[in-house]
Amino acid sequence: MPSSEFYLSSDDAWSQLVSVAEADRDARILDQFAEDPDRISRLSVEAAGLFIDLSKQSWTSRGIAAALNLARAQKVEAARDAMFAGEAINSTERRAVLHPALRASKGLRFNAMGEPVSEGVEAQRASLKSFVDDVREGRLCGTTGKPFRAVVHIGIGGSDLGPRVVWEGLRPRLPEFLVRFVANIDPADRQEALAGLDPETTLVIIVSKTFTTLETLANAKAVREWLEAGLPSGADLTPHIIGVTADPKKAEAFGCSRTFSFADWVGGRFSLWSPVSLSCAIGLGWDVFEGLLQGAEAMDRHFVEAPLERNAPVLMALAQIYNVDGLGRTARSVAPYAYVLRRLPAYLQQLEMESNGKRVTRDGQPIDRMTCPVIFGEVGSNGQHAFFQQLHQGPEVVPTEFIVVRQTHDDGPEQQLWANALAQSRALMIGKSSFEAWQEMVASGLSEEEASRLAPHKTFPGNRPSTSVVVDRVTPQALGALLALYEHKTFVEGVIWDINSFDQWGVELGKTMTRSVMSAASGGDEILDPSTVALLGRLAPST
Repeated sequence: MPSSEFYLSSDDAWSQLVSVAEADRDARILDQFAEDPDRISRLSVEAAGLFIDLSKQSWTSRGIAAALNLARAQKVEAARDAMFAGEAINSTERRAVLHPALRASKGLRFNAMGEPVSEGVEAQRASLKSFVDDVREGRLCGTTGKPFRAVVHIGIGGSDLGPRVVWEGLRPRLPEFLVRFVANIDPADRQEALAGLDPETTLVIIVSKTFTTLETLANAKAVREWLEAGLPSGADLTPHIIGVTADPKKAEAFGCSRTFSFADWVGGRFSLWSPVSLSCAIGLGWDVFEGLLQGAEAMDRHFVEAPLERNAPVLMALAQIYNVDGLGRTARSVAPYAYVLRRLPAYLQQLEMESNGKRVTRDGQPIDRMTCPVIFGEVGSNGQHAFFQQLHQGPEVVPTEFIVVRQTHDDGPEQQLWANALAQSRALMIGKSSFEAWQEMVASGLSEEEASRLAPHKTFPGNRPSTSVVVDRVTPQALGALLALYEHKTFVEGVIWDINSFDQWGVELGKTMTRSVMSAASGGDEILDPSTVALLGRLAPST
């Protein structure tokens, strides 16, 4: 039953969370299992085929209660309902946020700011399926009549990271269709993507919401030139170029033979469920893409229906807020123990840091607490031989998320891989005292004096929190559920921090200044700061 503190005001709920976290700062995680016998059952949730264990987080039972009271005081459930109702929760841009509509089963009805959208989504999904099938079955060919065998996906940010995670997560070992990604403005990225491809059998998909992104357009023009150089003289390039954008006219003007659009209620970093992932649908097949949508929809249902205390995205969000705002932990590590999920940390960096790396509330007031932590990570077990040293023995406590996959390949469960994940999670929590380290060394034959000298170096403080997300296999459904889990977690955090998670003005200033720097590098009369002028002198000596 909800606590009577359900009725706490927002300020009181925040004060309670911080007060409880400070009082319990030195509480040992391991001790909580004895003090709270129901801890594992209360802090383990099954959702959409995933198993999430938050029992190794830092909170005591008092901390969990305070975190749930904060979620209620911040009206998380009402905010969730407003999103699914299609209200304009993107307050700065006055837009709905309705990416769940993109993965909803046929027949479900969504409205964006009162306007029905589901029939349009279903019609577009049918159109995408038809296009995908035509490409894969050779009915749609290049300008010389040869069927397509490769897809080059050009985008950046949300137009790249989501589809790239999907492709790397689900691609077969010997794919029937090659899918290559171009994001970076560095020509080396483009050259690597095009290496070994035949222009006659290559389909280029340009993904840009506005079709004005500088990096994407520069790469698109260069790849168009590559097509022109590799196809017969005077050949029509347009069958090889497809646009995915919210501005079809710009795509058509560029030379796209066909354009798939998505609405302004689809944010870039939430867009992989839309035509933005057309390249993946072609490379993987429509049935695989549909499985991805089904997994995400299953997580949507869990998010909408589960009570807060059993709601996986809510609990994961509250664990992060408890660490960040209650205990001042400003970084988080993500370690996926499956090679196919190696791009997940980069995807989460954008999803969470671009969404919640904000300094003002929804009404424009400065925030007086921490928001999104710095997120970093690497695929396990590689990370164990890199930054895990700091996770175990560094002075700052960095909460860690372990994505553990029971079976990573067709030959059977990879016990050594997931055993590493469980061992690392356990070691972070338990640690090793100086006395234990000393005893081990003496038992191994070292002198007591030498053991005393080395003991401080072999001491692990422990009591470092982690969450484990367990997946049986990386199926389309499991990957869809996992990505939707993190989407909803990010949303809940934004609600509790009272920020708009769906704009990204911080991306714009540097992009604007790039134009002035490029102008100065070309001899323009832009007024720049002394440091930038000096650096330009190194990089563009003619200025």
